[in-house]
Amino acid sequence: MNTEQADPAELAALREAFGVADGAAPALGWPGVHAFEARHGVVLPEPYRTCVAELTDGSYQGPPEYGLWELARTAEYQQPGLPFPLTRAWIWEDEPCDDPGERDAATVRVAHHGSISLGTDGCGMHWHLVVTGAHRGHVWLVTGEGAMPFGAEFGSTTAAPGFAGWVRHWAAGREWFDAE
Repeated sequence: MNTEQADPAELAALREAFGVADGAAPALGWPGVHAFEARHGVVLPEPYRTCVAELTDGSYQGPPEYGLWELARTAEYQQPGLPFPLTRAWIWEDEPCDDPGERDAATVRVAHHGSISLGTDGCGMHWHLVVTGAHRGHVWLVTGEGAMPFGAEFGSTTAAPGFAGWVRHWAAGREWFDAE
């Protein structure tokens, strides 16, 4: 997974996935991407960056279930320039907690710092692309119960990591969590 340069094969897969999607929004263009990055103090990871600039700025036809959100919507309630706080899955509902306020503050940081929202599968299941920190370029699922990274190296799926792996997995019609 290269987050600094767009891989032509990954861009071809993204073009194929979004090129046939009904309801795909026009690409934002490089000036729009650069303005977003300057406003939020981040450089978006590849190949998402090129996808938004050259292919599509969102789609009503997934991924995820309710569509890929436009870049402007992704940071509406988020602070992508702050560090993403996790490096491993965290299921907070399984942990005892003496201070619910502390847990609430921590979950807000996970859902709002260092990532942009890609969209939702409904029922409080939100997909995020990490844009800062050690997991830059990885896609994470953040729910009311916890947060976990997506990709075969993390154990819950057979998919390649990152945005392109996430899109390819969806385009192939695979279940998100298909690892046995």
